Amino acid sequence: MSTLKGDLLRKELDIARFGDLLQHFPIRHVDKTKIEQIGSLTHHNEYAQVAGIVRSMEIIGEKRGRRLVVTLRDKTGEIELVWFQGISWMQKALQVGKAFLVFGRLGFFMGKPQIAHPEMELYTAQKPEGKNYLEPVYPTTEKLKAKGISGRAFSKFTYALLQLLSEKDLPENLPESLIKKYKFISHFEAFRQIHFPASEKHYQHALRRLKFEELFFAQLRMALIKSRRHRSSVGLVFEQVGSLFNDFYKHYLPFKLTEAQKRVLKEIRMDTGSGRQMNRLLQGDVGSGKTIVALMMMLLAGDNQFQSVIMAPTEILAQQHYNNITELLKDMPVCVKLLTGSSVSKTRKAVLKSCEDGTLNILVGTHAVLEENVKFKNLGFAVVDEQHKFGVEQRAKLWKKNAIPPHILVMTATPIPRTLALTAYGDLDYSVIDELPPGRKPIHTLHRNESARPQVMGFIKGELQKGRQAYIVYPLIEESSTLDYENLMKGYEEVKSFFPEPATWISMVHGKQKADQKDTNMQRFVTGDTQIMVSTTVIEVGVNVPNASVMLIESAEKFGLSQLHQLRGRVGRGAEKSFCILLTGPKISNDARERLKIMVATNDGFKIAEKDLEIRGPGDIEGTRQSGLLNFRLASIVEDKAMLEAARETVEQILETDAELELAENLRVKQYLQQQKGKTAWSKIS
Repeated sequence: MSTLKGDLLRKELDIARFGDLLQHFPIRHVDKTKIEQIGSLTHHNEYAQVAGIVRSMEIIGEKRGRRLVVTLRDKTGEIELVWFQGISWMQKALQVGKAFLVFGRLGFFMGKPQIAHPEMELYTAQKPEGKNYLEPVYPTTEKLKAKGISGRAFSKFTYALLQLLSEKDLPENLPESLIKKYKFISHFEAFRQIHFPASEKHYQHALRRLKFEELFFAQLRMALIKSRRHRSSVGLVFEQVGSLFNDFYKHYLPFKLTEAQKRVLKEIRMDTGSGRQMNRLLQGDVGSGKTIVALMMMLLAGDNQFQSVIMAPTEILAQQHYNNITELLKDMPVCVKLLTGSSVSKTRKAVLKSCEDGTLNILVGTHAVLEENVKFKNLGFAVVDEQHKFGVEQRAKLWKKNAIPPHILVMTATPIPRTLALTAYGDLDYSVIDELPPGRKPIHTLHRNESARPQVMGFIKGELQKGRQAYIVYPLIEESSTLDYENLMKGYEEVKSFFPEPATWISMVHGKQKADQKDTNMQRFVTGDTQIMVSTTVIEVGVNVPNASVMLIESAEKFGLSQLHQLRGRVGRGAEKSFCILLTGPKISNDARERLKIMVATNDGFKIAEKDLEIRGPGDIEGTRQSGLLNFRLASIVEDKAMLEAARETVEQILETDAELELAENLRVKQYLQQQKGKTAWSKIS
């Protein structure tokens, strides 16, 4: 193969070595070992192989509309074969009266079976020659096809490669006990049968073996990172529970902790007292009380003479955290400061000085806290909120903010299904707050069609007359910020026509506004100066207005489940009954209808996350954290959930007795991992 084609393969499909070619798996197989009778073909046959005699051949149409039409007949019926390209060449290759073997994708035209551009060969035997396997169909690209690297070319390359290989080239990589337990075929045989299976049954055996390998080694890599960190990382020790923690718990805690919050606090306290560095993921639904848990741990850090930092993805959310924390701690001897990109120079200098001299206890901020000039005297506890909004490299900078890395708590209000958490976050310790604080009322969710807009606006007017507030949110169309802005402005004018000012004051927030204008408009809504917030999804995370009782989501069919759930979580934060109204256009897809049905049916974020995973798959998950971790070639964490659990249990059992894979039975596993090292990006931080 030429260097040019080799470069193109690398660029198009990331195939650079023989091993990459072996892992370029077929998308399906076709059975060319049997010949169908033309008379028995139905719409159920996606592909067909038939044999018969060419009875007629003619060119129909002119210029670009030309096509070659051939009639092939066997004793049961006729099939039409059509070519739109290569007509002259096919005319020479075919002869009326000769027998041919034909294969291709079957269609029907005017009720008659038809194959366009079939594969053809002279038929001289009583049955097709020689192939004793199902033929693979490989994915390719238009650029590769243009250079002659079609799916059939991949089949030839891979077949030739497998003829050159033996068991020693693809040795076993699983322990013998595991192979016997699950009755797996060999590693080498699995690759032969995944590409060129002798039958559908052989293919399924190969698929089962290779899927398990993918899941097993993904789990093993993550578990080894976690296990080694537990055994070798040095962490700061929070030895005492002092006056800050105790006084807050006894006198200033705004509500009684749920059992789930108490359990998570206990898990984190065990980590911070163990002498090893904590890396823990805390997930909990919107409003489950994650921030209170984080704050109590920051107070515990203060009791042990350590500073803390909490990092949020937006200035709005950072400001919100700062306001909440300063309000909760206003009667306590704790110094809390805010640092964001828009902090003025004088304020910034004062914050940096207090960080460095140790007079600051808690720093709340955005990405600004990661800057090199932000130096702490003794940082002991770092909280990353809405962790999926930050890249791995950004979070890793927190490790370098102290001689001994601080304990890291990453939080997310986007519930993560268990299977996904085991896969993407298997190297982290994992806590869940699966209980809402007492008094939180479920949000009543309704789906309404555009035709019901007057009634919907009338309902919102009724809530406003009770003194409540409302959000009206428009979708972002990422391809066009201009279009987003136009849609929002049109919506804003429409809202004003339903709610004429000054009777109802309206705030508007969108991405094109300057930060100070955005903050001002947001604060006006937070303080109750305005009753309606018209916005894009910029308010998805972090805005806390207990008086807001209605969330109207415009064009709700354009949102994903996770985002709909996040937006809904902006209401239901006060004592009053709250509503989320999903307004959609007259025509919506089946997928969108399914999403809306789920939203109306449940407030449970974990159920919604499971459904979201089923509908969208794991590929759409945000954040650098997931890159490379979920791109399995064969396995699916949705369809192969039971296999994932089995792989995880197996990994736990192996590492329990052999933490460094040094026993003879695990050496092949260790060797395989070493060979694969560097091929996948694995991170040691959340």
